[in-house]
Amino acid sequence: MSKAIITVVGKDTVGIIARVCTYLADNQINILDISQTIVQGYFNMMMIVDITGAQERFGDLVEGIEKLGGEIGVRIKCQKEEIFTSMHRI
Repeated sequence: MSKAIITVVGKDTVGIIARVCTYLADNQINILDISQTIVQGYFNMMMIVDITGAQERFGDLVEGIEKLGGEIGVRIKCQKEEIFTSMHRI
């Protein structure tokens, strides 16, 4: 299984989760775990996803989801799990 970490941060608006989840489903990406909070009007979400079934190259998926973030007014970042883990190791 190949996993990725997706983070979404921005001003809270209606439909953020729906748009992100629709994009993932359309690209055959399965959500394994999800956590989201809203603090003083700011939306924050972290997802662990399985990208094994994705039809596109990883780089294209990253560009597509970042573009989606721009369209809905949030910042979306996506990294492969091993890169994320390496960057956050103490």
